[in-house]
This record gives sequence, structure tokens and C-alpha cells, in this order.
Amino acid sequence: MEWEKLDSYLQIAIDKAVFYLPKILLAGVIFWIGFKIVKKLVSLVRTALKRTGFSETLRPFISSTVSVLLKGTVLFIIASVLGADLTGLFAILAAAGFAIGMALQGSLGNFASGILILTLKPYKVGDWIQVEDKFGRVEEIGIFSTDVLTPGNKILIIPNSMITDSVVTNYSEKGMIRLELEVTMPYEDSFPRVQEVIQNALKPVAKILPNPEPEVGILDFDSHNITLIVRPYVLPDDFWEVTFNANSAIKNAFHRHNVKIAYSEGVEIGAIGE
Repeated sequence: MEWEKLDSYLQIAIDKAVFYLPKILLAGVIFWIGFKIVKKLVSLVRTALKRTGFSETLRPFISSTVSVLLKGTVLFIIASVLGADLTGLFAILAAAGFAIGMALQGSLGNFASGILILTLKPYKVGDWIQVEDKFGRVEEIGIFSTDVLTPGNKILIIPNSMITDSVVTNYSEKGMIRLELEVTMPYEDSFPRVQEVIQNALKPVAKILPNPEPEVGILDFDSHNITLIVRPYVLPDDFWEVTFNANSAIKNAFHRHNVKIAYSEGVEIGAIGE
């Protein structure tokens, strides 16, 4: 009786081996060949992305995504060859994908915006940009956010979706930017004289571009002074240095040429009630 059971079990094992062994061997061959093909295809994708000028930040991500998708396809083929029921697995993956998508809705928006930025390249690393009231030099462009270094040496991590939803000012796109400096002059003074004083004051200021020449014009008339606009051109990296030096040079020139500015001399002190 014992030998009959053992013989029965042995026969079942042989039948199972005969049934599954060819499938296992076929799955092994598919695995070996499939992963070699995937490796070759990913290499071709990486080369194609490099030739077409895709961002260095975006190329590894796309290559990794393609690799994961292709390897997943190979594994699904292997599971199908082995006779696994993929219907339930697909249902689980779909439900998990939906739940993850809802939980990461904001992150997915940043991700899509990051792909858009890296593809269209509205700015690049090293450019000076302004997004709403955020101003600085681009340090890194990531999939989910852009790192911007402010003139105060602070890193702003700006979500990419905020950038694609806003007006982005790229100060570096044209290679130079125009400063907008405001100064005032008294009504009784001569505008041509003050204009010449300012233009002469700007000439020795380092890093102001000689071409185009700085512009000096009347911007507005207020109750005490005439507001002038001074517009020298500089390289983006020299924005703040020239701003400070130009303002200092103009103040010094106003002092030397006796150009007056209206301001309050004293401080009025008032009583504080209960």
C-alpha cells in the first residue's frame, strides 16, 4: 500500500515536471533574451535622446522609465507563459495606480510641469529668472521643482507647476538686462543739466555696458519732485553690483553738482492717548 502511494506521488511529480518543465525552460529563455533586448533598446533610447538635445536631467529619467516598462512587459510575458492568471493582477495594479494617482495629484502635476520645462527649456541652469515675486539664478532644474539661488544667497525650491502656471521673466535670454533705477530732481532745476550729471556719473561705473547707452528720462511728476528713470544695461550676473554702484555714483554726483531732493528734515513727535 505504501509503495502504491509513493508510486502515485512519483507519477504525479513526473506529470507535473513534464507539463511545467518546457514552460519553465521557455520562460528562462524569454527572460534571458528579453532582458538583453531591453538593455539594447534602452541604450538606443539613451543615445537618441542625447542626439536630439534632451536635457541631462530628463535623459536618465526617460531611460529608466523605458527600462522599467520594457522589463515589466517581459515579466508579464513570462507570467503568461507559465500560465498565471493576469486578470486579477491587472485589476489590483489598476486599483493601486488609481489610489496612488489620487494621493499624489499635486506631485503628478509638478512632474508633468517638470517634463514640460525640461523639454521646452524656457530657461536653463545659470539663467536669472523671476517667477511672480521670486527672483534669482537657476541652480538646478528637477523633475518636480526648480532650485533658484536668490541674491541673498538663499535657495528657493519652486514647484514646477507654479512655474508653468505663472509668467516667467528670463533676464538671461538676451544676454543682457536693463536696470530700472528711479531718482528725483527738483522742479526748479534744469532737466538737461541733471540728465548730463547722471550720464557722466554712470560712465566710470564698472560693468555698465557701453552699448546700448544708458537712458535717462522723466518718468513722473509728484508733489515735491520730478521722478527720473535711469536705465543702464548690464550682464545678468552684475545686476545687484551695478545697481548699488550706480545709485552710489548718482548720489555722489548730485552732491557735487548741488542737485537737491525734497525730504523731511525733522521728526514730529505726537502725544499718545490712553
